[in-house]
Amino acid sequence: MVRAHPTVPKISCHRFPGLGITPGVSMGTFIGIDGIPNGWVAVYLNSDGSQHFARARSVAELLSGPYDRAMIDMPIGLPERDYRPCDIDARKRVGSRVFLGARSGVWAFKTLGEANAHYWREEGVGRGISMQLFCIREKLRELNAGPALPRLFEAHPELIFWHIAGRLLPSKKSREGREERTKLLEDKGVTSLPLWLGQRRGTGIGRDDLIDAGTCAIAARDSTNSLPIGGPNGDGGGQPRIWY
Repeated sequence: MVRAHPTVPKISCHRFPGLGITPGVSMGTFIGIDGIPNGWVAVYLNSDGSQHFARARSVAELLSGPYDRAMIDMPIGLPERDYRPCDIDARKRVGSRVFLGARSGVWAFKTLGEANAHYWREEGVGRGISMQLFCIREKLRELNAGPALPRLFEAHPELIFWHIAGRLLPSKKSREGREERTKLLEDKGVTSLPLWLGQRRGTGIGRDDLIDAGTCAIAARDSTNSLPIGGPNGDGGGQPRIWY
């Protein structure tokens, strides 16, 4: 089971006046999660219109309350070798914005060179991983080395935006790309995002991380589509899936 670090303080939440939860009223809660340095950030969307974001050291801590469905921008379900079909299908839609090569046990390697020497030897030249993927190996371990967390599914923000906008957006590192993403999320109901982007300063939560968490929350609430093509859009299927 994924556990919070013993020294982690109580979860840090940001709530706003007028967005409180009415006691005794049944409602849906949908959560989007993205990685940040030394932890994770989550956006919570409730069916009564309330919304907030939070950060914590572990995913399990962010999922400790009641929720209907959660989606996270991190691979879930890793093979020991080869590329996942869901990643290959996703690349056909959004290109290199999807990493290839996430594998079970990547966290055992101490350096990128050691990892790639192993993958090249076992699978062929060019079948290694990127530095970006190597740097998230401990997050991959958290999600994949123990029992699955309930109702938590993998999503990819760039696929979600591709689906919402009907096209590939400009880079999220550009001003145009950031503004378009923020507007699309506001239109989908994440109306507090502009306020949060100011309030997250000094928290260790990056601008792109908060936007991506909000995007995954939209998918947790709305998504009925997943990759790879040809598999069931459900909990089963026996293979990793990316929802969007």
